[in-house]
Amino acid sequence: MNKEKYIEDIKDIKDMMNRSSRFISLSGMSGICAGVFSLIGAYLAYETIYSDQEYFEYRWTNLTNESLIILLAIALGVILFSLITGIYFTTRKAQKINQKLWDQHTKKYLINLSIPLISGGILSLILLLEGYGGLIAPLTLIFYGLALVNGSHFTLKETRSLGIMEILLGLLATYFVGYGLIFWAIGFGLLHIIYGAFMYFNNKI
Repeated sequence: MNKEKYIEDIKDIKDMMNRSSRFISLSGMSGICAGVFSLIGAYLAYETIYSDQEYFEYRWTNLTNESLIILLAIALGVILFSLITGIYFTTRKAQKINQKLWDQHTKKYLINLSIPLISGGILSLILLLEGYGGLIAPLTLIFYGLALVNGSHFTLKETRSLGIMEILLGLLATYFVGYGLIFWAIGFGLLHIIYGAFMYFNNKI
């Protein structure tokens, strides 16, 4: 009996140490919302650049200045709504588990997340302006996956698995360039929804 209590105490101490060294306020609902917004954005992007093509044929793009502006507006809209819902649900979870939303662990997580994200965003924008639109979906998936893996050292370990899946999906999308938007919808849409639902139903809302 004493041995069992000793083991349980060790588990509690380990859990407390893990909570104190990681940013654990990530919300499953924020992942679900981000996935839904991404699917909506993917549909709007499809209607913008592939409106006259068949769903299951090889895709080619002929981007004009007008369509580029629309695509950038769609991307900014998806990011904005995802950030708003992410901040809301993350704040609510932090309050529920009595954790500070902004501390040194949050800073470390955001810094390590931002470096690959900003780098990938700048590279994607340059390629888009130079007319290499077919590489945007693969690159954003790869750099986003790298960002999640990089930031997973300071948050929930499940984000590492999500990051690896995003990287693999991005590499696959590099081979099937004409289907990039479909891979983008799977990576940023469906995987986020699945990941968010997993976190939510594991009482990590």
